[in-house]
Amino acid sequence: MYRLSCITKNKTNPAYEGARIGASRVARQMGCEISHYVPLVPDSIDEQASLIEKALETKPDGILLSPVHPTALDGIIKKITQADIPLVFFVSRSEAVIAKTFVTSDNYKLAVAIASYLLDNLTGNTNIVIVNGSPNSATSKPRTSGFLDAIASRPNTRVVAECCGNYQRKDAKIAMREILLNHANIDAILAANDYMAFGVLDALKEFNQKASLVGINAMPEAIAAIRTGKMEASAAFDAMKIACIATAAAIRILKGLPVPSVIELPVEIVDKSNCHIWDKEYDERPIPDWSATITYG
Repeated sequence: MYRLSCITKNKTNPAYEGARIGASRVARQMGCEISHYVPLVPDSIDEQASLIEKALETKPDGILLSPVHPTALDGIIKKITQADIPLVFFVSRSEAVIAKTFVTSDNYKLAVAIASYLLDNLTGNTNIVIVNGSPNSATSKPRTSGFLDAIASRPNTRVVAECCGNYQRKDAKIAMREILLNHANIDAILAANDYMAFGVLDALKEFNQKASLVGINAMPEAIAAIRTGKMEASAAFDAMKIACIATAAAIRILKGLPVPSVIELPVEIVDKSNCHIWDKEYDERPIPDWSATITYG
């Protein structure tokens, strides 16, 4: 029986709870043990560094890691590879440390896809707001770039405001409130994840305003919001599925089986037409099948 350690970014974003549930389900299915390490302070570099040290002390057979910063943790992450412990990055990765594999989706492509979906369903001149993720996260810059590139191809679309919601509901609500105080005519909002989209909805409700809203992650709560018309759609950067594949990859590596150096899950848009497929809690969603998901070049 292999023992794995899984280190995620925070306890606040439900997407990472989905990742932990997915990793635990796959580990259990494959007869392995998994321990989870989560910073109490969301996305804390120092705390995640301490948790990596703590995980190393237990001498696990493999480590799954979603680093909170692309470079700040390189020194401590190198200790994992120096200890000859197989390392799997998921969602985000270090820019300098090479892991056995990295499981993710293309953040730029999914941002272009969800922004294009939103804009395709709007007519006339459109005032749009972008709610960006944490500046420390490797996923934020490509998502912002994807949003802006999709908007640039639409001559009738104007970005009236951008703000940073740090991928957190409370921060997004505060930032969106400030925008609503200064902009009366907002037609649509691009949120870089679903958890911030909930903060946007909180602010819109407080101001008794409505706007077309999309997010990223396809979290269960977002599916409910899509079903009830509060959100238009979400791009399925599915942290549960990503963590499932990452856990299966780690176990395959330990068994000496082949694993691609990068595993990129495809972009999928979830809206009212297909949200019934996704309308399940994380512990009820299907576990992805390795052979049906992975192709070797």
